[in-house]
Amino acid sequence: MNKTVEVLPDQPALVARALELILSKLETAIEQRGQFTIALSGGSTPKPLYEAIATQKLPWDKIHIFWGDERYVPPDHPDSNELMTRRAWLDRVDIPAANIHPIPTLEANPELSAAKYEQHLKEFFNSSGVEFPALDVILLGIGDDAHTASLFPHTEALKVRDRLVTVGNKDGNPRITFTYPFINSARSIIFLVAGANKRPALAQIFAPVADDFTYPSRLIRPQGELWWLLDAAAGLELQH
Repeated sequence: MNKTVEVLPDQPALVARALELILSKLETAIEQRGQFTIALSGGSTPKPLYEAIATQKLPWDKIHIFWGDERYVPPDHPDSNELMTRRAWLDRVDIPAANIHPIPTLEANPELSAAKYEQHLKEFFNSSGVEFPALDVILLGIGDDAHTASLFPHTEALKVRDRLVTVGNKDGNPRITFTYPFINSARSIIFLVAGANKRPALAQIFAPVADDFTYPSRLIRPQGELWWLLDAAAGLELQH
């Protein structure tokens, strides 16, 4: 694992660095493989990043958008990660509809949605099932409780190692989420973390010893690159 931690002065600098990194990964992926695949996170921190990406002139027909997790709500619901991303980015650019791969949330139950998204991913990547496919970039954030995607402390989703997608649980509400082994198969994982409220969680995530099931972001140990981009408020205690 190739791990890099960068502490940026403020949130605009964090967004600018994340944009620079993603554009670099995009250029390499298209050059080498003819397309770029990225899984997005929800929340307030990446929204200005999505707005920044929307201003770029990019080969949209070669870019494929996935989501690392989603609340189990309709796609037009205010809490939907998909809706936020469409408003901030996807509705503003000329990306083919077929290149947008949202998590289905209108099935009879969340288990069915998780299975359906997993099948879609396997078909898209032509995956045999022996090895997990590798997205070019997975964007992640963390919660105050050190969760990432919808992998929450001491939930069943943390035990799933043989699937790409599973059902997460947030206070009794189902979420659809990538599993941590699938996240770890990515070529590059980029964490975006902002705010002083994240410092206690970061201290546990970066601690030499701590419980992975109490602090799930510790489970993210990819075979590829791992980038931690923090603003100064979040990264204060990690600056050397």
